[in-house]
Amino acid sequence: MDNLYLLMIIALAFLAIADLVVGVSNDAVNFLNSAIGSKAISFKTIMIVASLGIAIGAIFSSGMMEVARKGIFHPGEFMFAEIMVIFMAVMITDILLLDFFNTVGMPTSTTVSIVFELLGASVAMSFIKIASSGGDYIDIYNYINTSKATEIIMGILLSVVIAFSVGALVQYVSRILLSFDFRKKAKVFGALFGGIALTAITYFILIKGLKGATFVSDDVIVYIQNNTSTIIIGSLVLWTLLSYIISVVLKYDVYKLIIIVGTFALALAFAGNDLVNFIGVPIAAWQSFEAWQASGIPANEFSMTVLAEKVPTPTILLFVAGMVMVLTLWFSKKARYVTQTEINLSREGESKERFQPNFLSRGIVRSAMMLSAVTTALMPKALQEKIDAKFKKPVIALSKDKTFEMPAFDMVRASVNLMVAGVLISLATSYKLPLSTTYVTFMVAMGSSLADRAWGAESAVYRVAGVLNVIGGWFFTAIIAFVSAAVIVALINIHVPSMVAILLLIAILLLVRNYISHNKKSKEIRAEDSLRKAESSSIQGVIEESADNISNVAKRSNKIYTHIIDGLAKQDLELLKKNKKGVGKLSDEIDELRDHIFYFIKNLDEASVGASNLYINILGYLQDMAQSLEYLNKISHKHIHNNHKKLKYNQIKELKEIDLELQKLLSATKAAFETRSFERIGVIFASKQELLDMVSQKIEKQIARTRTEESSPKNTTLYFTFLLETKDFINATMNLLELYYNEHDSTVTPAKLEVQ
Repeated sequence: MDNLYLLMIIALAFLAIADLVVGVSNDAVNFLNSAIGSKAISFKTIMIVASLGIAIGAIFSSGMMEVARKGIFHPGEFMFAEIMVIFMAVMITDILLLDFFNTVGMPTSTTVSIVFELLGASVAMSFIKIASSGGDYIDIYNYINTSKATEIIMGILLSVVIAFSVGALVQYVSRILLSFDFRKKAKVFGALFGGIALTAITYFILIKGLKGATFVSDDVIVYIQNNTSTIIIGSLVLWTLLSYIISVVLKYDVYKLIIIVGTFALALAFAGNDLVNFIGVPIAAWQSFEAWQASGIPANEFSMTVLAEKVPTPTILLFVAGMVMVLTLWFSKKARYVTQTEINLSREGESKERFQPNFLSRGIVRSAMMLSAVTTALMPKALQEKIDAKFKKPVIALSKDKTFEMPAFDMVRASVNLMVAGVLISLATSYKLPLSTTYVTFMVAMGSSLADRAWGAESAVYRVAGVLNVIGGWFFTAIIAFVSAAVIVALINIHVPSMVAILLLIAILLLVRNYISHNKKSKEIRAEDSLRKAESSSIQGVIEESADNISNVAKRSNKIYTHIIDGLAKQDLELLKKNKKGVGKLSDEIDELRDHIFYFIKNLDEASVGASNLYINILGYLQDMAQSLEYLNKISHKHIHNNHKKLKYNQIKELKEIDLELQKLLSATKAAFETRSFERIGVIFASKQELLDMVSQKIEKQIARTRTEESSPKNTTLYFTFLLETKDFINATMNLLELYYNEHDSTVTPAKLEVQ
């Protein structure tokens, strides 16, 4: 049995490394977003600053490990064998839960996940102990630290409301004082803002970042706590003077300094305080194993009172953990995917919206608009105009470079995000309130976005829906963490050796599956046949650039149409379901190109208006083609799904004849556009009437069959609808070819936008 527990310790060590990887991928969002979103400093500099913060914070984080040892349950009530089952269940649950959230790109709280996993696992083990001893289930209070669980739940609710409200208020005041033209303000304003922000961040480092660090003595902590006011006032004066000198004498942007120091501070606090979420449980298990081995007492009789004592964590383990976190930060693609979610939700202006609006987000936006209208009506007009002037955004000429590479938000908002998050986390720590770092940083960013008027009429419902999705995910984390850990404890308790092996194998398989799935999704985003935005400023330039799009649409349409007919012929629901994803992806890409029209037209001068007309018409015909394919797939799937009579042999044969002709048309179209042989379009276009006549003949044959032999109304309706929609698809395709044929001029060199 001794070997079993040694193997469990080894397994927990590997799980700890894996948990560090998925944990950092999730929590990188906390300290990277402000710097990345504002583009104040280069990405390499951001990563170096964050890496230093993580490395230093990890090495001095030993004092925070007690949470996993005694913060949720009373360790003296459990035996070593029971504690090992609890810890194993917690780690398996944690790694799978966090990896799931990372894969879907949603930030969640590692603090809440580990706390509720410990709570769920210890509650399950407590019930098992009570049931086996024939005790009363009310005795659960002897095993569980219920007050801590209550604090965590209150912390969730408080962090959501307070962080959002304070973030919105501070950003609103900051914007009114500094406006969007903050660089044109007197240097004293920037210096004062820098002094306040850097003082807040300094306070954050002293109170939150150094709390629990082994190299800081208790006397120093007590001194800081007793002289907080003096430290704050002194820091404010010092940082304000330094900010003024830096901006006036050294000519360095003080806002960049705030973002650098703030990023370092949050990374330091993250590693120093959240490291327990990833390795606290394995270290507690290892220390329990050492104590049990030294005792010589059987595993099911050795009480874990040792966990109630304060035992420092070896520095070498903290160093290794810090290095794993730093490497993950640099190489994890999932970390950047999670980070992108928050940046897009707080982005200034329009972006590709990931979340779909729902009745709740629409209701909230509608209520907010009504409240805004009432407030505006009550406010004096002169005051309203002054406030509006402060929120007037500078006009930036849109070009390829500036449209898509502009910061998500400016440095004032980035500084506010870092400053407010730091202060709130510091205050919560000083009052012993367990606010989650993830919740605070996310909600501050959302509040500052709202106050900064980043959520306009065209994006508000999507952004609010996104925020609601993320908040819902937080509560989902708590519930699933509790239930999953409890279930895994119950399963392991059936037969420890075999169930641990099975659950570890399942965990590995799920992690590999998620990794493959995420890689596949990333490759789809970068797929060669995905559609590209036009950037040219002339008709011939648009023709040249969009040729690849037409070639790709022809190739994919060919495949989709053939699959629809094959699905109908074989009554294959799975093929049609898969086909639905393909046509849906095509439609989404065309919609994205249409969303780009505004920026495309903005890039043109008056002499290039013809290019915009051509581009709009091209997208219109592409959308018509995609809609026809979408409708054909939909009616075919519905017919089979409802178990209606399958199409007759003659009908399938006729559809395959049309399919073969369309294959020739679309293959020729693909080849012509792929090779830029636009002169061949005329030959392809000449087959238009022949194709349309062919479809008309099929319609006439079906009319004759219906009058004499057809007996299925559903069958007849499907066939007629299919043929008519196919005619629409052919017309859209031919109209597109005709457009290119008429507009292309081989004697003109395509013009491009100049890179500005």
